This record gives sequence, structure tokens and C-alpha cells, in this order.
Amino acid sequence: MSQPDTMPDTMTVFDRALVRRRRDRAASSPAFAEHSFLFEEIGERIADRLHDVTRGFPTALDLGSHDGVMRRVLAGQKGIETLVSCDLSPEFARRAGTPAVAADEEALPFAPASFDLVVSNLSLHWVNDLPGALVQVRRALKPDGFFCAAMLGGETLSELRRCLMEAELAVSGGASPRVSPFADVRDAGSLLQRAGFALPVVDSDTITVTYADALALMRDLRGMGETNAVLARRTVPARREMLFTAAALYAERFAEPDGRIPATFQVLYLAAWAPHESQQQPARPGSGTVPLGEALKGRGGCG
Repeated sequence: MSQPDTMPDTMTVFDRALVRRRRDRAASSPAFAEHSFLFEEIGERIADRLHDVTRGFPTALDLGSHDGVMRRVLAGQKGIETLVSCDLSPEFARRAGTPAVAADEEALPFAPASFDLVVSNLSLHWVNDLPGALVQVRRALKPDGFFCAAMLGGETLSELRRCLMEAELAVSGGASPRVSPFADVRDAGSLLQRAGFALPVVDSDTITVTYADALALMRDLRGMGETNAVLARRTVPARREMLFTAAALYAERFAEPDGRIPATFQVLYLAAWAPHESQQQPARPGSGTVPLGEALKGRGGCG
């Protein structure tokens, strides 16, 4: 049975217009490079995974390009002749190098079967209609084209989430979402299957970054363009008392011996192929005739 090209019951969680404005602000800052370390690190890790795929990709799309980190990382690699940068933020699209387009991941402007490869570096966790976006990515890929993405997972900023909630309860007597919700590994794998991809693989990695204090972490998130854009958030600015209380709680609960505080970033890596008749077909459930390792051998993967 073929997979549907539309996904029902989409939830609107994020204010996409606000996400775009915050990305525009980050892209316009001369200091963006001081905050972009996470995009650079994950870009290198995506490239390492692509090295395991034993084929080239003449035409590629960088979905959620930011300032062009994947263009820099993949330059001269994997047989890429044309890489199209695409970002929700027009300012980032302008910085990402040419060719580039400003477009929403939820409404991609590309013709079917346009790309051999689609990569996405820490952008898809801001998408409301992630099932629909993945369907569009699959459509944009040529048959047997490859999708390799990284997005933030559910354990991301767990320390900050806890401290902000407790501080807001203490100061205001109530709490609103202060850190965005993220998907988990099981969610991501199911979404790839629902979107009609073949041979989906999802794995996760954890990166821990240390900061002088929680306020420095918050400044870094703002500089990245990664601050809270949940529709259900309180729209009034956070009170200074609440922020300082959260910072004190963070230091009390999580500070390391040198006084610095850790921040957890869980990264989910998604890999899958646009269907093609040449691909290894999964064995009948329960037969055990095609081990997973054999199914992936020779095609490469992102995991």
C-alpha cells in the first residue's frame, strides 16, 4: 500500500513568524559566528555520516541552511556539483551563498525529483507540520535519493527547562512553556516511515556544553536564534527576578566543581532513502532472514 502524501491532525506548536524574525536578527548580528559553534559541530558530524555512503550526490539541498555551514563543510565532497541553500530566514538565505532561496520547510518550492541529497542541520525541530515537511522532502528527492538530517531531541536543555519552571512558579505562582518541546528517537523513526521513506535509521548523540552561568547560556541561545517560540508561551518579557532565580537554581543544582554549569543538547540523526525498486526490501516480519546490518551494508547510512 502506498504512503499518503498528506498527514492529518497537524498541531500548531510554534510561532513560525517569530522563529523567522529571531533567525533574521541572529543572521544580521556581526557576532553570529561567536554563537554558531553547535551548527558547526553538527555540520561536521553530518558530513562524517555522509562519508559512509558509498556514492556521490551531484545535486543537493541544504534545508535550514543558517549562514551556509553545510556549504562550507561539504565543499568539494561527495561529488556535489550544485548545492541549493534554503532557510526560513531571508537574512540567513542571503548569507548562505548561491544558489539560495528563502522558503518555509512546511511549503517547499521545489519540483518533484529535484535532488540527489537533502541535508538539514538543526532546523527541523522548529517545524509545526513535521510529517508534511518530511513528505515534501521525500517528493523533492530523486528516486533512491538520500536524506540526512540532525534535529534537537527531547533531552535538550533539560536542566534549563527545570530551573526556569521552578523559578517561575516561585516568583509568579504559575508556569508557562519556557523551553520548546522536542521529538524523541521513536517519534522521528515513525515520522520517516509515515512520510514514505525507505530504510529509515535514527540514532542520537548528546553534546554537553559548559557555561559560566545560566545567563551566559541564555545569551548564547539568543545569539543562535534558538530562543523559545512556543505559541503558548507568555508574551510579556521574563521578569529579571525570575531569570536570576533560575540562574541561582541552575548553579545550585548542576554546577560542576569549577563552578561552570552544563547544558545538554540531545541531537537526533535521521537518515532515509527515497524509495526505488533497486533497494533492499525488508523481510517479512518475524522471518529474520535479513539482519539490519546486512540491509544497510553497501548502501551506507547516517547512523
